[in-house]
Amino acid sequence: MGKTKAALTKFGMMSFIASMCLALPIALFPPYALLKLGLINRLQKEQMALRTGQFCARWLVRLIPFASVKIIPYHDPNPEPSIWVCNHVSALDIFMLLATDKRLRGKNKRPIKIVYWKQLEDNPITKLLFQQCGFIPVQMAANKAGEANDYDMKSFKSLLKSTKQAFDEGFDIGILPEGQLNPHPEQGLLPCFSGAFTLARMSKRPIHMMALHGTHRLWHAREDIGMTVTGRDVQVRSYPNGRKYKSGEEFLATFEAVIGEFGTHGRDLEDAELNGWLDGSKWEAMQTAKEQQLEVAKGL
Repeated sequence: MGKTKAALTKFGMMSFIASMCLALPIALFPPYALLKLGLINRLQKEQMALRTGQFCARWLVRLIPFASVKIIPYHDPNPEPSIWVCNHVSALDIFMLLATDKRLRGKNKRPIKIVYWKQLEDNPITKLLFQQCGFIPVQMAANKAGEANDYDMKSFKSLLKSTKQAFDEGFDIGILPEGQLNPHPEQGLLPCFSGAFTLARMSKRPIHMMALHGTHRLWHAREDIGMTVTGRDVQVRSYPNGRKYKSGEEFLATFEAVIGEFGTHGRDLEDAELNGWLDGSKWEAMQTAKEQQLEVAKGL
């Protein structure tokens, strides 16, 4: 990307961010006021706030086309309560997911409550959006992108309670298994956590997968790169065949294979391999091969 195009793209991105900072407080005030007046309840307020945030992001991306966004959707005709997982490469990710959700998952989608790091509330706009939408915070020690996470285990009790309540109220749950921004997305995923599997197992819900590619070229997680724009092509992908995984190892292997490939290279695995991971047959074949190797080793 040339310097002029990069500068124009950066200007557009900063205009989008500034517009979101102006639009959200105004747009989120009506549901807040209606709640305070007793005209709607908390659940209605959260549903209205989420739709409002998505509307603002969707239309501002259209009005300020700083990114060329390609959406690869999957619309489940009969969505059930689920946990959604996605990679995380840029501070823009949440806005891209809000902007594309309608086209990505379809009109029949269930709204999502995202699990987020509570320190993100240090930003007043992020705090406003997340709290008004009823997103679920988790406590973690402050760290830089790429550094090991240090979670407050006490906050997980609250997380489990909030997750159950969200399902009961008609929401899905969104989790980022990497646990933080990836400072080196070109090299693959960060080490991932199996918390999504734990929640899925405890709630008896399937896990669905989404993937992002390219947002890091607009706003990079590394502080020495930051908003140095190197590209404007962004892809957002939703996958079919959400399912209940048998183990955390199976979930992590599937996430790393499927989302790792798309997040790193902006393309899917070959169809046969992709479908094998999504339907579980790839993992089963790998486990069978390992068992056979162990049997051979025992016989030697």
